[in-house]
Amino acid sequence: MTPQADIHQITSKQNTWYKELKDWTHSSGHHKSKNHIWLEGDHLCEAARLKGFSFETLVFSQDCPLDLLLSWSRVGAKMFQVSSLLMKGLSSLQSPPMLAAVVVLPDAVVFDPSISAVVLDQMQDPGNAGSILRSAAAFGFKQCVTTPHTVGLWTNKVVRAAMGAHFALNIVENVPIDAIESESCLLDVVLTSSHVGSFLDELIANKSLPTPIAWVFGHEGKGHSPAWSALACKTIRIRQPGGEESLNVAAAAAICLHASATQLK
Repeated sequence: MTPQADIHQITSKQNTWYKELKDWTHSSGHHKSKNHIWLEGDHLCEAARLKGFSFETLVFSQDCPLDLLLSWSRVGAKMFQVSSLLMKGLSSLQSPPMLAAVVVLPDAVVFDPSISAVVLDQMQDPGNAGSILRSAAAFGFKQCVTTPHTVGLWTNKVVRAAMGAHFALNIVENVPIDAIESESCLLDVVLTSSHVGSFLDELIANKSLPTPIAWVFGHEGKGHSPAWSALACKTIRIRQPGGEESLNVAAAAAICLHASATQLK
């Protein structure tokens, strides 16, 4: 049987399956059940496949090349094909992809207090969050944690900005601050600041950057939550000889996470 014979053709936007899928892919891309996400494009889909994620549904555009269709025909998911216009209706991208998918998230993981972590504390911008996840994966971190009121890490915009980094990380969301900085936690919790704390370059020179570490990156405007200040946390700042008031949080995170990776070499 050819792959085409196994593909359900959807030709109307009034199709029940199509309408249900469109409703949640356009809201956030993270299903309200919290166990399905919507991925667009073969790059993200391939990143999920390489990490063993399970695919529930594959959606191909009508102009999808045969070789791409063939390469996904053995995944075991239900396969649908839609017109370019209907794919545009599902997509949140400017140029609709030729492949999209409904992917099943693994069972929720718990915060591991012994493994270095990147903590996003009440961060709101999905572009910043995704960029930090990308840096975390690139520099060898395996765990990313959010505190309550942080942007959802499995939403469309964050997933796109991270460019597949999600699938290299254990994502643990909505962890209370006191659970991260608890007596059982083996991590040195480090806050980043524009104006106070030890200079990162001096810690690198002295090889005294803590490890294992929990780097905390806060809200784009307000910084980290005041609750951290009452705890036994270290504070680190990045030297800025150019005199700017502060760095974008994603840029600062990339510098800090690279520093950790360099010290571990």
